[in-house]
Amino acid sequence: MNLQFVTDTIAALATPPGVGALGIIRLSGPDALAIADLVFRGRKKLADAKGYTVHFGEIISGNEGGISGNPDSVRVVDEVLATIFRAPRSFTGEDAVEFSAHGSPFVLGQILELLLQKGARLAEAGEFSQRAFLNGKMDLAQTEAVADLIHAETAAQQKAALHQMRGGFSEELNTLREELIKLTALLELELDFSEEDVEFADRAALYRLIDALLRKGESLTESFRLGNVIKNGVRVAIIGPPNAGKSTLLNALLREERAIVSDIAGTTRDVIEETLMIDGVLFRLIDTAGIREHTADQIEQMGIARSRENAGKADIILVLCSAGEDAGAIDWLDEFSGKTIAVVSKADVLGKSGLHEGRLYLSAKTGEGLEALQKALVEKATGGRLQEGTIVTNVRHQQALLKMLENLRVVKEGLQSGLSGDLLTIDIRQALYWLGTITGKVEIDRDILGAIFSQFCIGK
Repeated sequence: MNLQFVTDTIAALATPPGVGALGIIRLSGPDALAIADLVFRGRKKLADAKGYTVHFGEIISGNEGGISGNPDSVRVVDEVLATIFRAPRSFTGEDAVEFSAHGSPFVLGQILELLLQKGARLAEAGEFSQRAFLNGKMDLAQTEAVADLIHAETAAQQKAALHQMRGGFSEELNTLREELIKLTALLELELDFSEEDVEFADRAALYRLIDALLRKGESLTESFRLGNVIKNGVRVAIIGPPNAGKSTLLNALLREERAIVSDIAGTTRDVIEETLMIDGVLFRLIDTAGIREHTADQIEQMGIARSRENAGKADIILVLCSAGEDAGAIDWLDEFSGKTIAVVSKADVLGKSGLHEGRLYLSAKTGEGLEALQKALVEKATGGRLQEGTIVTNVRHQQALLKMLENLRVVKEGLQSGLSGDLLTIDIRQALYWLGTITGKVEIDRDILGAIFSQFCIGK
């Protein structure tokens, strides 16, 4: 994204393309109100209106537009509501207008075209959010959370994005940043009085501070495992011998007949993938071909190969066998033991359900044990902690935190070995840099900003 046009006025459709009851067109920039008045006809000029007010009127084409236009030479495009936002109290920090029009793609296209003819420029992807960042309305982490909130598909995703957008994550980072700045200031003060051999920074206190910063940073980075689960969902491969009840289990979890079920071994030849929401966490269930040692059917052999491939890619593996059988016969599953849940299906014939001796007994036919399996999936995916507060969901943030921790560990080693303050401050400053790349409190490379905001939708 080119940053040289941050002083012009931009316009874009802010609602999804397609037919709807309403559509919203956003206009933001120094000339937003003036341009809006060229196409809007109402009781008063929008340029004279107060912020946070809504005005009914018409979008007109022809003449010069605006309320002074000659009624005989203009054409009404639509009746709209115009909402006024005054700088700096707007999303972008600029003067802004939102036109709420009828949701015809043709009508919305005409309104947008009129705004572009009157001097606005079509916004690039994420440009409204980028302006909010550049104008100090949000930091970089908060603007990225806007995109996460827009794309949220689950309650957990919404909760994590809303917490970050409201500044919860940024507040924790700012606390870390202030402590690092204080540490740097004390060490650099010593340098100013180096000839007097004065230590303003007590080494024991510095050591405790570094330890506290390391613990906080490690806690944030460790939360990424849960954050990744929340943001991207959990891949669950259902693996087991033929006729173990894998497709029946998939259908029972989904509560619909999604996979073909029969008594014929090898019925499932290819991978079937469906999604399921459990306690706000998105699970991607993968029904795979039954695995057996010997089969002459080449198609079935290919299905078995794909089962093994999906087991490797999965976050969780449900190793399924029917009552009286042993799924442990699938030797290669041993390499995935850390992410498996052992499940015994058709357990109604045994009169068992729930967890017994490390195995979950269930019956897809009667539904017994299904709730226990769902709880086990959530426990395995989240580590039993769908925690309140900050959860790191962004790979960029996690990588920056890891690099910050590297620098802090070097500082800790330097303290232990008695390094001078000037050498310690080099790595502290580098740690500050990596923190700053998350919130934007450093000079961010323009290409990085472009890459971040290009992932946003147009109009946001």
